[in-house]
Amino acid sequence: MAEPWRFFGRQRETDELLNILRDRRWFFCAISGRRRIGKTSLILRALDALRRERPQAPRPIYLQVPDSDERDVVAVFDRALRDAGIDSTTARPNALRTFHDMAQAVGNLCRAGHVVVLDEFQYFHRKTIGHFPSLLQAEVDRLRDTDRGGLFVLGSIHTEMTALLEDVGSPLHARVTHRLVLDHWDFATLLEMWQAQGIHDPARWLTLWSLFEGVPKFHRDCNALGVFDLPPDQKFVPDLLKRMFLEGPSPLIEEANTWFLRELRGRSVSILRLLADQQPSGHKELSDAYAGLGSDHGRFSAYLGALIDRYHLIEKQLPVFADDRAPFARYVIVDNFLGAWLSSVEPAAQSARVKPTDEAVADAVPRLQKHEGFVFERMVRKVMEECSRAGAADFPLTEQIRGYWNRPREAARAIEIDIVAWDATRRHVRFGSCKRSAEKHSASSVASFDAHVGTFLQTKVGRRFSGWRIERALFAPAFSAEQRATYEAEGRVCRDLNDFARFSAATVEWSAGKTRRD
Repeated sequence: MAEPWRFFGRQRETDELLNILRDRRWFFCAISGRRRIGKTSLILRALDALRRERPQAPRPIYLQVPDSDERDVVAVFDRALRDAGIDSTTARPNALRTFHDMAQAVGNLCRAGHVVVLDEFQYFHRKTIGHFPSLLQAEVDRLRDTDRGGLFVLGSIHTEMTALLEDVGSPLHARVTHRLVLDHWDFATLLEMWQAQGIHDPARWLTLWSLFEGVPKFHRDCNALGVFDLPPDQKFVPDLLKRMFLEGPSPLIEEANTWFLRELRGRSVSILRLLADQQPSGHKELSDAYAGLGSDHGRFSAYLGALIDRYHLIEKQLPVFADDRAPFARYVIVDNFLGAWLSSVEPAAQSARVKPTDEAVADAVPRLQKHEGFVFERMVRKVMEECSRAGAADFPLTEQIRGYWNRPREAARAIEIDIVAWDATRRHVRFGSCKRSAEKHSASSVASFDAHVGTFLQTKVGRRFSGWRIERALFAPAFSAEQRATYEAEGRVCRDLNDFARFSAATVEWSAGKTRRD
């Protein structure tokens, strides 16, 4: 049975913010991270903790900047003042009508000891409202070296936040006093949350991670709609899709269109759709598929570059030891939710408009399983690296994990290895094969994996590991005792999500859904 929802993780980030708030010096703190990652919740948590320490502290002012024009932004700011119980004349003697008035009001509020939070700050990169940072600069310069109040700016598009705050030509260049980048929940926090919600099945962990990764808002929505109370049977995935996306008050039916695809304003979406259908994909394969749509092929590279560098929605991956000029890079969608939406959920939502929901969901389940198989490899890499950083790994790392693949002229010489992880200190390398279920590690797939590793070790790249201890590992969400015994008797290592749960929580033993504090 799921517990009532509570705040999970983020203790380090909360402590950082409290240190800033307690410092009694004016601050200008920039916080960035993808949408729904919990930036606002984190700020409010820290501010609530501060008000418990200092009950007389002035109330914070929170403004979510609309993607609009100057008049609307100022009107929303005026309403935010009223919501905080502050008369606009307190912030500025004259009426609030322009950005000049708003910037002066922000300065006056900080001097009065208030904390001002400007969310979706990246919208000030828009040309129509882009003059506000210049006006804010004058107030920021006056506030430096004062001892009251502070300003938080929150944003979800990294490059636009960088352009506003770090580019040499930006009015706010070198004005930020603190920076914080908010990432997904780590695996240890996810385990804590799943434990609290009664989710003990590793197969369900993979499904939830493949859809929602470490985004707090999405998991909170699951809790609110009873997804965590669904029985662990074959109907779990169909029922999850219906509750979260397709039926009744489904909270996420418009999420991707509203927060991801709208941000692109119609550009580059076709590249994301093509990539979602076949991840990972090489540059030529993706370019040819894009040309097949009859689109503006001449701008393909520009669109792809924007998705990588500006929006951080696509990642360029390289095989182990390859540099950025290598001709066989691959591209993947970085965000699990967006990849699942485009490959599985959106087609089901469209299909459900003309056919029974159960039929639409039945069509979506195999596509979601394919997506799970792809992202499980990324999940293994992420968890192995987190465990290594925490000093709780069975395999310490000295470099980030990569895979290896080549592009030979002869198919028989093709090499494909999911995981190449190494510990240079101990001269120990682990090669890994990832499958979304242990049963998929069949005799033929394991033999093929062994052959690929053997061929790789004979290549120029592979010979770098000559004389090292070689380890072959199989990864799956869960292995039975019999499967583990069989594979280990053949000299292989088996690692599943239960193993990583034990590694991730050094003071908590995960066993049969129960915890023990050391």
